[in-house]
Amino acid sequence: MHPTEPTDEQRLRAALIRGGGSTVLTGLWALRRHGLREFPEPDDVHILVPDEREITSSGFVVVERTTRLPVPVIRGKLPVAPVHRAALDAARRIRDFDTVQALLAEAVQRKRCTPEQLDKELRLGSQRGSALARRALQAILGGAESVAEAEAWEVWKLAELPPAEWNVRLFDEHGAFIAKPDAWCDDIAFAWEIDSRKWHSGAAGYSETLARNARYTAAGITFLQTLPTQLRTEPDRVIADLRSAYAAAQRRPRPPVTCRR
Repeated sequence: MHPTEPTDEQRLRAALIRGGGSTVLTGLWALRRHGLREFPEPDDVHILVPDEREITSSGFVVVERTTRLPVPVIRGKLPVAPVHRAALDAARRIRDFDTVQALLAEAVQRKRCTPEQLDKELRLGSQRGSALARRALQAILGGAESVAEAEAWEVWKLAELPPAEWNVRLFDEHGAFIAKPDAWCDDIAFAWEIDSRKWHSGAAGYSETLARNARYTAAGITFLQTLPTQLRTEPDRVIADLRSAYAAAQRRPRPPVTCRR
């Protein structure tokens, strides 16, 4: 009723009105309502309606009829799909793997949902457009907690090394905490760290990195540091470094360190 463009809030409410009773907001706008941000600015408003309701998409409103209407949570007075459902509804409509990976990783890293919830939803939901989500979820189910770790997980597979554990906590023979490496091979006590300049170049971050490396050395742990950018720009070099460091760890006696999952 105003001569100006509708606000985002008005668009969301208009979409829910079009859907009618029991309509649930899902996709990227729902994730925004849950406080997630690692994806492009949403445009169309994606809603879920009961399967028997004959409503079609129109304008900026994308209508999806479903027999699996989720129980909504209320965010800002709007009925919103749970994060695991909203994330996968969004992922099925995204054609860029990096975006899908970032979206799912943020949902898990910020503890808005669990990898198991995503896995169950992926198996129960529509398989159309789910290939990228299935690929991204493999790394998350393997223990990766961020986009960089998910990329590292894929590089590790390409290196054809034995499986590693992700994000376990390490302790020395006296029970003192050493570190929480991104990847860990317990049988040979080998650690792999994906060290972003963003988090490690400041004074505090740099000091902590040096202290962590000193603890690795004192405990006799063989470790490798890799920048996230190298995972994409120099994967062959990273693979060579991984194999070399892994072989070095195999050649020396295993130190008396323990890990806790």
